[in-house]
Amino acid sequence: MLYDFAIIGAGVTGTAIARELSKYKVSAIVIEKLSDVACETSKANSGIIHAGYDAPSGSWKAKMNVRSNPLYDDICKELYIPFRRLGSLVVALAGQGTDYIEELYQHGVERDIPVEIIKELSQIKKMEPNITDDVEVVLHAPTAGVISPFTLAIALAENANINGVEFVFNAPVQAIENMGKFFIVDTPGKSFQARAIINASGLFADEISRMAGDESFKITPRKGEYILLDKMGDYVRKVLFPVPTKKSKGILVSPTVDGNVFLGPNARDQDSKLDNSTSLHGLDEVIEGGRKLIPRIPLVESITNFAGLRAVSSTNDFIIGESKVTPKLFQAAGIQSPGLSSCLGIAEEVVDAVKASGIELKLKENFNPTREKPIVFAELPWSERDALAQWNKQFGHIICRCETVTEGEIVQAIRRPVGARTVDGVKFRTRVGMGRCQGGFCTPRVIKILARELGVEEDEIVKREPSTKYFFGETKEFRQPRAASVNGSEVARP
Repeated sequence: MLYDFAIIGAGVTGTAIARELSKYKVSAIVIEKLSDVACETSKANSGIIHAGYDAPSGSWKAKMNVRSNPLYDDICKELYIPFRRLGSLVVALAGQGTDYIEELYQHGVERDIPVEIIKELSQIKKMEPNITDDVEVVLHAPTAGVISPFTLAIALAENANINGVEFVFNAPVQAIENMGKFFIVDTPGKSFQARAIINASGLFADEISRMAGDESFKITPRKGEYILLDKMGDYVRKVLFPVPTKKSKGILVSPTVDGNVFLGPNARDQDSKLDNSTSLHGLDEVIEGGRKLIPRIPLVESITNFAGLRAVSSTNDFIIGESKVTPKLFQAAGIQSPGLSSCLGIAEEVVDAVKASGIELKLKENFNPTREKPIVFAELPWSERDALAQWNKQFGHIICRCETVTEGEIVQAIRRPVGARTVDGVKFRTRVGMGRCQGGFCTPRVIKILARELGVEEDEIVKREPSTKYFFGETKEFRQPRAASVNGSEVARP
């Protein structure tokens, strides 16, 4: 089949573009090298929708952030995505001065973003009771919010799929051949033909671009480490930023949309696009930075730590639009922070670039902007939980005790469009394994349900990618021989 568009990459940017294109009478396929949407940069970031005052004026980052932020209210209602506009504070400590706060304030005013400078400690403490006493002044931006990045990507992918966009996973692109009127995209099991390519491949966008004939930029991975705490009520109420550095927005403290609290990220450039390990030094740096904002942050509530890699372009800005070297190659590259905040605007901008290239796009009359609302058992009142369990007993069977996730929700996640095929796929759709025990209780049960629903053996179920297996053989096969003494001599015994 010759597709109109091949979108390479299924992170928040790729899925946002897929959803935007699905409004038109086109054929499109999303080609993803990993096993699911949002498996790389999109799954390991801060989950913050920035207000838009921070990026340099005139940059793609600034334009796309400002364009995207207001779009989140409608799309989250249409696609049933949890989203909280809880606001943010940039915190200047005593001795740091107010110059940078004033600069950010002016950016906000120029961009028509609601912002205010607050200097009264009592007012700041009323907004954020546990903030450091060393705070001198804050910049308050009420339109900032928090969202789950993988929930966003999953919802966008589901809606794109409902509207005709195809998805293929475990399909790393090995080569791209430009045939003049179309491209051939080679993956290990299959080749795909498309009249145009949209490069939304994150950390590997420079490599995909080079395959297609455009070597105009380079991507450098920048690691950010995080510490995730358990749900803590309103101990932290807003997104708290320090005064930023030239490299990053600094180590922040923030609630998540699900009620947890996190510290991070730090920022370290590296060569590897695969190394997302955490380090003792890095986590110490995160703790030190977090305590500057919330001195008594209860680290005893820590439930996990992780790291994500950001795709930093050699331009230090987003790269958006048709390639100047390869016609019909459209770039959505270098999408680092505020990439999550900007992805909806980036999708619109890419579609605008497609139109400007001469490709005709006609709107569908029957575009469906919504998706079926997922059932979230833990959010239902008890009367509705009881009725649901009576209707389908799977909703009366709790699989994840920490997050109160039922068998019915897991089955739902597997059967939905672009459904879960791995343990992590279930986790990102239902929050199974995201609680205090981090999957210690529920993982074997999730494996059983996946195997049953997919019609495969349990030892075929993986955590994320084909190489991340749970089962390697019988336990006794892996026991080491033990030595026994017989008449003073050691002999091996099973």
